[in-house]
Amino acid sequence: MLRIVFSTEDVARTRVAPAADQVWELVLSLHLLQGRSRDPVMGGWRREVAGGLRRGSAPAQLRVLFALNPPRGYFPDFLTPYASRYGLEAGLDAVRSTPVTSLERDLTVFAGENPLPMPGFTAALARGDVEVLGHLTDAMRIYREAAIAPYWERVQAAVEADRTRRARALLDGGGEGLLASLRPAARWNSGVLEVPDYPVDREVHLDGRGLLLVPSFFCARIPVTLVDPELPPVLVYPVDRLGGLSPAPGEGAGPVSTSQRENGRAALAALLGRTRAGVLEAVGDGCSTGEVARRLHISPAAASQHTAVLRNAGLLVSHRDRNTVLHTLTPLGRAILNA
Repeated sequence: MLRIVFSTEDVARTRVAPAADQVWELVLSLHLLQGRSRDPVMGGWRREVAGGLRRGSAPAQLRVLFALNPPRGYFPDFLTPYASRYGLEAGLDAVRSTPVTSLERDLTVFAGENPLPMPGFTAALARGDVEVLGHLTDAMRIYREAAIAPYWERVQAAVEADRTRRARALLDGGGEGLLASLRPAARWNSGVLEVPDYPVDREVHLDGRGLLLVPSFFCARIPVTLVDPELPPVLVYPVDRLGGLSPAPGEGAGPVSTSQRENGRAALAALLGRTRAGVLEAVGDGCSTGEVARRLHISPAAASQHTAVLRNAGLLVSHRDRNTVLHTLTPLGRAILNA
């Protein structure tokens, strides 16, 4: 079990990452790609990415990256730097600039945890060899283009839907409400955030630093944290994947003009009916059943019925938190709304 111990100051300093973290998604997707999970939501992605990597010209360049990211167990902390919350380039710059002391420490832990012989590049990497670090970040960029970039809009949509949930939890219950909303992946228990299925027994004391919560599409069932207690505290947790990674209609299209948007709204109303089209639009930024009813001037029972129809059609997802049900769009619902 992982136990993260909070003070009152830590609760106040806990926050959610501002967007999907491209470096964390990259690294965690490597673990899913190599694992044995039969998750049907990710099956198509795994087949497409694995096939594309085999057919491409990059496998030799990716060896260093795959060697450092086994499907299970420890992977070096320096691969997911705190700076990655500012974007991919900031994260890759931080990897290239990792201090030698951190490289030595992480790779020593990695060697102790990994039963396989260490690859030949490990010694040079531990010394902070600029060329090897450059090869590593080049490999990260190549892998991202093949495995993450084609699906990035879907990843962003799922993470934004989760951020909407967390924002509501924070507004309704403060910092403790935000932490309590992480169940069932984690449970809030009298000042301690517990991850019951964590693979090792570990206790982390935040000591006034707070905690950065990172919602992640490619995080598996169990939340992930860094091993080094001196690094800024981070907890990466899984989000609902909202139907997986199959392409959505219109993904990657250019900007939509005002007239196109108005025509699209009219067509949507003709397809779904004016009220359900209004519900879909109201849910665009995330809202509860009661808010849908107030915005559209309909009864709560009617709002509940309309959201149920849209949910069953795969256009929105609903999450219950005590007596409130929060609705957010799926990528398909977002694509239809924006068409």
